[in-house]
Amino acid sequence: MTKPFLPFAMPDIGAHEQEAVCKALSSGWLTTGPVTKRFECDFAAFLGEEIETIAVNSATSGLHLALEALGVGVGDEVIVPSLTFTATAEVARYLGADPVFVEVMRDSLTMDPDSVRRAISPRTKAIIPVHYGGISCDMPRLLELAREVGVAVVEDAAHALPTTCKGKLIGTLDSDITVFSFYANKTMTTGEGGMIVTRSKELAKRMKIMRLHGIDRDAFERFRSERPSWYYEVVAPGFKYNLTDLASAIGIEQLKRLPEFLERRTVLAQRYHEELAHLPLVLPAQSPTGDTHAWHLYVVRLSDEAIANAVERDWVIRELADKGIGTSVHYVPLHRQPYWRDRYGLLPGDFPVTEAAYQSMFSIPIYTRMTQDDQQRVIEALHAVLS
Repeated sequence: MTKPFLPFAMPDIGAHEQEAVCKALSSGWLTTGPVTKRFECDFAAFLGEEIETIAVNSATSGLHLALEALGVGVGDEVIVPSLTFTATAEVARYLGADPVFVEVMRDSLTMDPDSVRRAISPRTKAIIPVHYGGISCDMPRLLELAREVGVAVVEDAAHALPTTCKGKLIGTLDSDITVFSFYANKTMTTGEGGMIVTRSKELAKRMKIMRLHGIDRDAFERFRSERPSWYYEVVAPGFKYNLTDLASAIGIEQLKRLPEFLERRTVLAQRYHEELAHLPLVLPAQSPTGDTHAWHLYVVRLSDEAIANAVERDWVIRELADKGIGTSVHYVPLHRQPYWRDRYGLLPGDFPVTEAAYQSMFSIPIYTRMTQDDQQRVIEALHAVLS
């Protein structure tokens, strides 16, 4: 009997999440309300710091709010890696600023601090490090550089829950703002959604206002009052970026399970490391001793040996698909995407490390619902294709 196709990713939603959504549905409050406030509080407690948390409907929204609150505008520059999803760069364009694309480190595929230093100009307003695949960027060097030149740091932590750097959870470092994603394939999910965290009460106040139309009081505060409270003021031309209580209900339960999710992903990653070690592959970098890798992705690259023997990444992907194994590529670099390429005159030769990684990389399945047999199928398929 033919085995079912094994997807690249799959959310892990259980009975507790379903019950929480049903409870929210029956509460009479569906949009941003008490459940979302609890989710924000629970997330702050998880980070274990005195920190402001703001739930939003996507990490993209969070990055946009972050740059807006920091005053990024027309003529400014925001430094981003080319190896990222387009959202990291597009939020700068929302505000009339220009992204400046930089290289990644050869081993971790995270933002290269030396490339960042070379990209800084008098127009630079912010740096957006991307914690690629679940491993932290070299945040000590990036933060030191940012302080040296006086620019803001907004961490794109879409892959990085619960990643640590020098023993501290991402979200508790000394950056200005950090943004997490709860998209369906992330280490925890609300379907769509994200969370902004910051130590700055001033930045948090601005982002909370801009999250919901620039109104000075959120809907829950207005409508839960037992006294007439219809009056509000629009203090800025804001956005519609709030997270619903239905999504937050899922998030509360997923957050409780995050330690078990991490444990399972770590077991899967370590088994891949052991079973794929002798194939012509470059396996993903592991976190430094004492730090945590979230293992959102498991990205492998064809080795120089494989490439020398004319093995092509796209052929490997097709062969794996024929064997019922789903894969993906993270990412088609932004310097290859038509909008960014044409607007900024970007060439593959401008990004040799990123380009080489892109030509050889593919992501294999890693998700908490994977069984040992599921993973064995992936391992056997890779051995069959590459041995």
